[in-house]
Amino acid sequence: MAVVRYNDEEVKLLARLMRAEAEGEGQMGMLLVGNVAINRVRAKCLDFQNITSITKMVYQRPGGFESTLYSYFYQPARSVDIKLAKRCIAGERFSPASKALWFYATNTGCQAKWWGQWNTGKYKSHCFYAPLDSENCY
Repeated sequence: MAVVRYNDEEVKLLARLMRAEAEGEGQMGMLLVGNVAINRVRAKCLDFQNITSITKMVYQRPGGFESTLYSYFYQPARSVDIKLAKRCIAGERFSPASKALWFYATNTGCQAKWWGQWNTGKYKSHCFYAPLDSENCY
């Protein structure tokens, strides 16, 4: 059962986003990015109050995903990427991104706090950040 509404094109869109943002971090890195993406659709707070679909989430401006600005994002989704995207849409969650709404890549350590949100952990080069409980996002 899906945790957000979707259609076949949105599965491919999410798959392309996950690959473009984290292919170098392997399947788990891609799943973590997928968690952040789906969390943004589910969240009803902060910059995500009006994000009601995968398409709106992917192309959100400002505050969206940088990879959508580059040609690699626009390559067709591969079957392995689609399978990973479907897992995220089905609600599979992975730490440290299970409630995260943001991430960034770094070659150094993660900041404890980023834009007022607390670090939930790091996976390879990505640092993940979740909203404060007081934000009532979920």
